[in-house]
Amino acid sequence: MNLVKPFVRILRMTEDPLGLIEEAGRTCYKSEDRITETSKLDFVGMIIKRGHETVLEHASATVRFVVDRGVSHEIVRHRIASFSQESTRYCDYEKGSVSFIIPPWCQVGDGFCEDPNIATNHQDFLWLSHMLRCEADYKDLRDRGWRPEQARSVLPNSLKTEIVMTANFREWRHFFKLRTAPAAHPQMVQVAAYLLHLFRARVPLVFDDIKQD
Repeated sequence: MNLVKPFVRILRMTEDPLGLIEEAGRTCYKSEDRITETSKLDFVGMIIKRGHETVLEHASATVRFVVDRGVSHEIVRHRIASFSQESTRYCDYEKGSVSFIIPPWCQVGDGFCEDPNIATNHQDFLWLSHMLRCEADYKDLRDRGWRPEQARSVLPNSLKTEIVMTANFREWRHFFKLRTAPAAHPQMVQVAAYLLHLFRARVPLVFDDIKQD
């Protein structure tokens, strides 16, 4: 089996998102004549401060997540978004290694693994042993004639999946507020906190006010 660390990256983002937000927002006031080279900073800051976040919906970003199936189930609960996810019905894991995401609380390295004894504690040993058994059972069922959509029933939440999510900035703000909060699942925080860092680097004005505990 192959052990994989979770990963996230921005695929696309609206070009000059602040400029677009300002142009759309000033339509409400018919104040487009006040647009200058720098006016978008003050304007977008003003609408966020006033809570007029519907204007943020004109800008969007597309992100690729490499996470486990459990985390992906939480991601798709954000319904004001579009999703494309790796399908366990049509992706066949019979050949090669099945990939599993390493939980942040497991002290094991990434890469190919076929011996659970690399674990330094019993909990990690149990997790590795179970992942190896799931991989073996999946391949055995495929060898015995089960289709991928049938054999997938033995695959665990730790199975690696890739999912692409597109959402507007208002929904991304909602996503980060929920998924970096203290009550969020540790594996979700692991990717969401890093993604928030990437968004802040690109559009600090829109995302800097989100508190990350």
